[in-house]
Amino acid sequence: MKTRKITVSRGVFNVREGGNPQGLPVVMLHGWPESSYCWEGVATHLDPALRVIAPDLRGLGDSERTLNLKAYQKMELAKDIIEIVDALGVDTFLLVGHDWGGIVAQELALLVPQRVKRLVILNIAVLTNPKGTMEARQIIFNQGAVPFWYQYFQQMPGLPEAMIKGNEKVWVSFFFGKAGQEGIIPAEAIAEYIRCYSIENTPATAASYYRAMQMDAQHWATLAGKKFSMPSLYIHGKRDTVIIPAFLNHIEDGFESIQVETVDAAHFLQEEKPKEVARLMNEFLKKGM
Repeated sequence: MKTRKITVSRGVFNVREGGNPQGLPVVMLHGWPESSYCWEGVATHLDPALRVIAPDLRGLGDSERTLNLKAYQKMELAKDIIEIVDALGVDTFLLVGHDWGGIVAQELALLVPQRVKRLVILNIAVLTNPKGTMEARQIIFNQGAVPFWYQYFQQMPGLPEAMIKGNEKVWVSFFFGKAGQEGIIPAEAIAEYIRCYSIENTPATAASYYRAMQMDAQHWATLAGKKFSMPSLYIHGKRDTVIIPAFLNHIEDGFESIQVETVDAAHFLQEEKPKEVARLMNEFLKKGM
């Protein structure tokens, strides 16, 4: 995919684009600690009739490094995406999100449901499924909450800034685990994330995704009982140690229509199994074309 910078009233954002420029847009949102590069593998297997739009979220990739914590509330990040798609002349679109990008995608789908034709979520909690999220978190807490260590660490004032700078390779590589060590996730992808994490202020802006969670939680508490109105697909990498299968308990309560698929992969499933993930997306998204 090709990249370009787009300047809107909310800032300067890096965007990857591919596929058919006249095709139905599919907006793909990445998570932490990645960038839009994470969709490169999937994009090569997507229906060529689609127009792929993959922005770097604020504070990550090659987008701007805002230091205002309030800008990292996930509803605010969703508003960033609205401005980006508006600038690209896009009205209605398909929407895909992984990890934090999956949360931003959900916020976006709730903000402008009339514009989102279909929604795909990968390995993240569902905002409209508090019961399943609570059950999953209880399981993890009962086991000592070790999988959440990096979230707590990044919420500590000053620690990420002091300890990650100069150690970006160790920090970023750790999270891709065995799949990264064995090359299942391409080395060039991890090198790209290390490069982006080495950009000035990234330890702070990336940590802001976690530091803003308390503000997010106040908003998320108001979503109980709401449902996503558009047809939706949840693809789960079943070997994820953070987004464990229990997060999918009661998932049907949060959607008017939900299809769930499982992939034999860990958290970064779209990079571990890009062809399989793209196949599932193609089968689901083509129904909205």
